Amino acid sequence: MNPRNFFAELKRRNVYKVAVAYAVVGWLVMQVASTVVPALHLPDSITTVVVVLVLLGFPIALVIAWAFEMTPEGMKRTEDVSPDEKIPQWSRRKFAALLVSIALLAAGLLCYQIIRNKAPARTASTAVEEKSIAVLPFVDMSQTKDQEYFCDGISEELLDALAKVEGLRVVARTSSFAFKGKNADVGEIAQKLGVRNVLEGSLRRDGNRIRISAQLIDTRDGFHLWSETYERELQGVFAVQDEITRAIVNALKLKLAVGPPVHKQPDPEAHDLYLRGRYFLNGRNMTKAIDYFQQALAKNPDDALTYAALSESYMSLVVPFTQVAPREAMPKAKETALRALALDNTLGEAHAALAYVTFFYDWDWPGAEREFKRAIELNPNDLDAHHWYSHFLMPQGRVEESLTESKRALELSPFDVLMNLHLAWHYYYARQYDQAFDQIQKTIEMDKTFVGPWPGLILEQQRKYTEAIASFEEQIRLSPSRNSILIAALAHAYAVSGNREAAHKIIAELQELAKTKYISSFQIASIYGGLGENDQAFAWLEKAYEERSPELVNLKVEPSFDNLRSDPRFTDLAARIGLIPEK
Repeated sequence: MNPRNFFAELKRRNVYKVAVAYAVVGWLVMQVASTVVPALHLPDSITTVVVVLVLLGFPIALVIAWAFEMTPEGMKRTEDVSPDEKIPQWSRRKFAALLVSIALLAAGLLCYQIIRNKAPARTASTAVEEKSIAVLPFVDMSQTKDQEYFCDGISEELLDALAKVEGLRVVARTSSFAFKGKNADVGEIAQKLGVRNVLEGSLRRDGNRIRISAQLIDTRDGFHLWSETYERELQGVFAVQDEITRAIVNALKLKLAVGPPVHKQPDPEAHDLYLRGRYFLNGRNMTKAIDYFQQALAKNPDDALTYAALSESYMSLVVPFTQVAPREAMPKAKETALRALALDNTLGEAHAALAYVTFFYDWDWPGAEREFKRAIELNPNDLDAHHWYSHFLMPQGRVEESLTESKRALELSPFDVLMNLHLAWHYYYARQYDQAFDQIQKTIEMDKTFVGPWPGLILEQQRKYTEAIASFEEQIRLSPSRNSILIAALAHAYAVSGNREAAHKIIAELQELAKTKYISSFQIASIYGGLGENDQAFAWLEKAYEERSPELVNLKVEPSFDNLRSDPRFTDLAARIGLIPEK
């Protein structure tokens, strides 16, 4: 066939029009598939199948256009149609209008996809951020409404299990639980916490029977990725938690690096006591927490997680609350941490607990760093491990590393007042006072009931002594009790501003208080340092050393001791604590 005649025949048989129309409609079909499939959470393979079928259909459509004609009597083979027979055809204008309309629709869908998928400042970490979740506290649906501790405990255990899933960012408990009891929309919660997915649920307990309902929500569109209800005997609660964890991992298309821990047949009473202990630990009532953990271990002496929680409770009596002398609580904290590791050396919480004690009490810096790194390796989402590791790094002058860990902790729990406060703390020790002040203001905005020395300490280092003293006095007035840390900070401000009499008066008050409760000698030493009475300052620092005061780890970065740094006694003490001596 003559090429000119061939192309003329293609035109006569409408093959060109079919090719153009098929390409435009096929593009529209592919755009619809790529938009609808993700929205309905269908398998990605469906989009692939649609694309392949569209591509395969193109040559088939061209063959049909060549071989057949559409006539008023129906479709006929082209050879059976007389050249003189009139075949109805669309005008060029109508055909062009149809194609333009379809093309515009397809382009609109493409723009929608681009806008939806394009987030501000997206980086290579986008894939990880998409795999993010907040676990909200489960709602107590029991008739007597007395299972709050149990609901919180189940939620926290699910959170801990998910935190160990590789590639999943899990918001820490404190921030997730900040929405407890608030009538907030899950989309609003997700936006504030910076997550895409939210797990929420409810729990009803009737004697030894439990009914747990849970649902995983994609907050972009509000669709439920997964939901399920479980009714079990109480001893089946661990199996339910494992099933929920696996279901979430599958729904988010993640890979479970390691399976959930294999639980022995649990003692329901021991587990209940453990959850009560966690409830009081999170509520900062360490005395009750320790009591419940001890009761749980009496029922089940082989539970590593309870030993780790008991270790944390003992340590919290000293850091940060200084309720008891370090020598009274820290050896117990170390003993229980070691016991937890003996039972399960893959438990991140146990490594973190041992790191705390090794750092704050033993002053074994290499040993503490090994434990911190192992804890974070086992659980990259462990808020406390990142938080305390930042404390570990700062005294050694590793400022940027410390701030990075502190910011990482804040990313894991953005609504955590303590994490916000400690970032200000680290700015303070890094001598970045403007950033410290800005951060402490953010903390106060988050918690209007905030009480602490940090605003005054920052003002003091900026040599705004009048404002610093006013801040300390206001914080003491707001404090429910005469807090020794606050009054020691006030005394130091008096000392450096020249009011020696007021500073000595507070020293006498602290010494009197020390007869009935633990008062850290480190605090009194700082006041004498501010007064310039260096011999007394070193005498009290030696007492702090004998006490194993945890504040001594900050000796090198504590601004209140700046005037002592040139004294050989300072270098000697820093060496005994394990800090690198000043050059």
